[in-house]
Amino acid sequence: MANDASTVFDLVILGGGSGGYAAALRGAQLGLDVALIEKDKLGGTCLHRGCIPTKALLHAGEVADQARESAQFGVKASFEGIDIAGVHKYKDDVISGLYKGLQGLVASRKVTYVTGEGRLSSPTTVEVDGQTYTGRHILLATGSVPKSLPGLAIDGDRVISSDHALVLDRVPKSAIVLGGGVIGVEFASAWKSFGVDVTIVEALPHLVPVEDENSSKLLERAFRKRGINFSLGSRFSGVEYTADGVKVSLENGKTFEAELLLVAVGRGPVSQGLGYEEAGVAMDRGYVLVDEYMRTNVPTISAVGDLVPTLQLAHVGFAEGILVAERLAGLKPVPVDYDGVPRVTYCHPEVASVGLTEAKAKELYGADKVVALKYNLAGNGKSKILKTAGEIKLVQVRDGAVVGVHMVGDRMGEQVGEAQLIYNWEALPAEVAQLIHAHPTQNEALGEAHLALAGKPLHSHD
Repeated sequence: MANDASTVFDLVILGGGSGGYAAALRGAQLGLDVALIEKDKLGGTCLHRGCIPTKALLHAGEVADQARESAQFGVKASFEGIDIAGVHKYKDDVISGLYKGLQGLVASRKVTYVTGEGRLSSPTTVEVDGQTYTGRHILLATGSVPKSLPGLAIDGDRVISSDHALVLDRVPKSAIVLGGGVIGVEFASAWKSFGVDVTIVEALPHLVPVEDENSSKLLERAFRKRGINFSLGSRFSGVEYTADGVKVSLENGKTFEAELLLVAVGRGPVSQGLGYEEAGVAMDRGYVLVDEYMRTNVPTISAVGDLVPTLQLAHVGFAEGILVAERLAGLKPVPVDYDGVPRVTYCHPEVASVGLTEAKAKELYGADKVVALKYNLAGNGKSKILKTAGEIKLVQVRDGAVVGVHMVGDRMGEQVGEAQLIYNWEALPAEVAQLIHAHPTQNEALGEAHLALAGKPLHSHD
């Protein structure tokens, strides 16, 4: 329910996704009078069309793979196929539970929640369906939508976005995934587990190209083993409909045919027609420009999340929203160190990292000042039990701190918490090596890697 129109809020937030609702919850906790405006559902992309539903699909795929491969563990099980309606029910139940919990949280913090399409009408006001909400400060958090390429029309049928893929009412026989970044490889992984013949097309030389090159190569090797096809290093040139699907052409002359094409070339900011430029907010290619404290060039306006050109991750949105709320409440929050943010790609096997790639570290410190060490999971007991392959790669400034941790293998996303502490607390290899890691765990591999980097390897060769 909205307050009286004469109310002046401490903070009016446009957008109820990760960044927006985090700012609302923290702001209200700190005593700010907050209005939160959302045109769709509280929770935004992450909860309804991103992180949560995709990970549910990936877990369903993992269960399918375990059923197919159970005999290697001495378990007799049969795999009868994918009940896509059942998969969607499972996914939607997860979302529904989290959505209800989030609604309860916002209500309990006494945030004024407004449902409707908002538009910035001045540096201190947002208009929603003819009603004006005034704030001493405005936070823009309108998020992102799936992008396409020039001339490539997404029809929602044969050429689809990730939004369409999450509600697809069938398991396609075959699919081409345009884009080998996080979104592309996660859908390719899940679909392969569902029995789809998948081909990824990526214009850059490697899958997950923002990761350390070693991680990309390890993932490519694992995908080959799983039968996931991919074409690297050539750009998309066009798509045409065939009798029963699509035909995709690349600039190098190669063509691929499949039942459908998933366009996974990233996400673009939602900023068009919302009054940002009219209010004087500085923009670049649709993104709102901010400083390290998430302040725009307009003193009464901040912006967070996918709307600004920082890492498009829900947990980054949380951190940025909290930072804004704490700054407005008079605290002295520390700016986000984006290199120190954990990054996880939840395909099979998982790719997780924090800190600098080896290439970036060499660029910053000089090639002769950087040491890299790889620990193969073949030496880890839990990895043997799980039958997973992969590596942990550490990047260190010579005689100094570990500045990058890069991991590929099952459950590596669960190890990135300690990796984050190692990077952000500027730990020396010897300091991590003296910590005792539980045996047998995947986490132990992180400890073993640091033992080796400290010059005292245990379950690995010198």
